Amino acid sequence: MGAEPGPPAGSAPPLLIACALGIEQLALRSGDRAGAPGPFTVVRTGMGPAHARRGVSRALDREPWRDAAVIASGFCAGLAPGMHPGDLIVADETRDEPGGPRTGPGTVTACIGTELLVKALTRALPGRTVHTGPLTGSDHVVRGHERAELEATGAIAVDMESAATLRTALAAGPRPVAAVRVVVDAPEHELVRIGTVRGGISAFRVLRSVLPAFFEWHRSLLLPRR
Repeated sequence: MGAEPGPPAGSAPPLLIACALGIEQLALRSGDRAGAPGPFTVVRTGMGPAHARRGVSRALDREPWRDAAVIASGFCAGLAPGMHPGDLIVADETRDEPGGPRTGPGTVTACIGTELLVKALTRALPGRTVHTGPLTGSDHVVRGHERAELEATGAIAVDMESAATLRTALAAGPRPVAAVRVVVDAPEHELVRIGTVRGGISAFRVLRSVLPAFFEWHRSLLLPRR
């Protein structure tokens, strides 16, 4: 699956980065791959929560990835007014099967090392805005009024795979999990087609630049937990 060689086994858990689309995988694989503290791979699962569940489950069922730390990454839709393509989302939790304001946020998965990821991304991408908060799931591309309804639950962004990815990863065994997304679709910059949206180029370049921050998060797993 395109693993990068790393230190001997046991020095750090492997790192599995899961994304949905070929363009996301291309961006992540073409970034700066130096500095990984252990083996890592970028896995394309396919689009939507069902594909994410199958893809991540399949990947974690193989050596050496059974105990891998998992980061869900790729593009997302921002929910808050004032967000722009190329902004970064670092989830403090992911939510799947979201309800509206009356029915609550859906099933919640806590993310590990959110503050560290924010600091690392700020260093790796100076000048880029980093938003932190709940990242909610959907089984379809969110449009119009749905965006406002999801924002009313407290979520700051939405995508179709992160929540399913992290839940599946934890179902396969305890491990550190995180989700980092790049905004390609925002309230004032609604996505029509990812290949033609003006902000897509900016978002692609940002996604190419996140690996050093992911590796810093990965290295932090070697530190004792308090």
